[in-house]
Amino acid sequence: MSKDSLLRTFALLCGLCVLALAAALGAQTLTAPKYKFDPDWPKTLPNKWKMGGVTGLAVDKDDNVWVYDRPNDLRDIELDAEINGTDCCARPPSMIHIDKDGNVINYFDPPQGHGMAVDSKGFVYLGNSVHGIGNVRKYDPKTGKLLAELPHSPETENGGAGGGGGGGADEAPAARVPGHGGQGPVQTAPPAGAAGRAGRAADPAAQAARAKAVAAFRAKYPPTTPMIVGGIEEVRLDEPAHELYAADNYLGGRVMVFDLDTFAFKRGWGAYGHKLSEITTDDKDRDYVPNGPMPKEFRNHLTLNISKDGFVYAADRGANRIDVTTKQGKFVKEFILAPSTGVPSAAQVINRGLEGSAGGVGFSTDPQQRFLYISDLSNNHVWFLNREDGKVLGTLGSMGQNGGQFFGLHMIAVDSKGDIYTGEVFNGERVQRFVPVK
Repeated sequence: MSKDSLLRTFALLCGLCVLALAAALGAQTLTAPKYKFDPDWPKTLPNKWKMGGVTGLAVDKDDNVWVYDRPNDLRDIELDAEINGTDCCARPPSMIHIDKDGNVINYFDPPQGHGMAVDSKGFVYLGNSVHGIGNVRKYDPKTGKLLAELPHSPETENGGAGGGGGGGADEAPAARVPGHGGQGPVQTAPPAGAAGRAGRAADPAAQAARAKAVAAFRAKYPPTTPMIVGGIEEVRLDEPAHELYAADNYLGGRVMVFDLDTFAFKRGWGAYGHKLSEITTDDKDRDYVPNGPMPKEFRNHLTLNISKDGFVYAADRGANRIDVTTKQGKFVKEFILAPSTGVPSAAQVINRGLEGSAGGVGFSTDPQQRFLYISDLSNNHVWFLNREDGKVLGTLGSMGQNGGQFFGLHMIAVDSKGDIYTGEVFNGERVQRFVPVK
């Protein structure tokens, strides 16, 4: 064989090796991670506590888990130990700290709410509700003392201060009677008086009055309002940048960024990186039909997380999508997840926001964070996505009440070892741990 032939053969072999290596690496990135349910975590809660629906979940620097639950979900039968001395059950605190072995190591009892984060010093940031007004508040984890709160509107779109602004399911009741609970998990049945409210809403005069009140509120608090308006869906921290990210639910959802030290507002945006000044107040821009085109604005229940390489992943549950932007709000791409999820019928009006596939956002712990972990309240899966292109690689869990199944999968968190923690609302009302399988 000539020298030229040898060189060509060698070059061909090198090329084939490169292709084989690339194919192998490609195949590796397209393999979903494998997990198994850990039945030994957590341990039985102390003091006869029965956990309510989980509305916040965070892992601290020591890989211990903070669980933000909703005790108001509990019914009389679940609080019988408070008055009759039975073995079941008693109201828990709304904030429970559980260690890696599953033992409760701390707790305090702030108002209920939605979304949470813990910083490297241990301070806890909660999206909670007081008198119907939602906001992010900073707490001392040892004493439960309120330390600071974000700027927020003093009223809500659904009513005046304390006027039924959607906080009833979140905040603590004004006067609690031992042994007496509520109707049960939020959104598993229409709340008391729902039929009457639906009937009044159908009245033309009531509809006109409602539309006038909403228009007046939105004129008073335009999309550019540099404070929290409405309730909180998510809280995230970017400590290196000294920033706090909050997703409020005003106008379908806004990503709002504040200084972590002073709590001063810095910037915000909507769907597709819309500037706050570009967000519309027309609710038609939030309409969505399963398998239909994406709405112009975020639809509802906006959560988010921030990747190591500086991208913000905002999950718009009601529109089955994940919006990817830079930390400055520049739109990069969009992932659509299980777009057939959700049935927009008249029965869903009372529980609007229940349907949708894109819930909480987590990342794998490899250096590149190759996988997105998305909790799905409707389909009751954790979805594993390729973070590069949004392709679905697999799922974890299914609908059910056995260990390792989900009934109202709501929250997700990941520790430094890659363990996945999940929190459930509805009939689930629990936290679970899943560990990697090699």
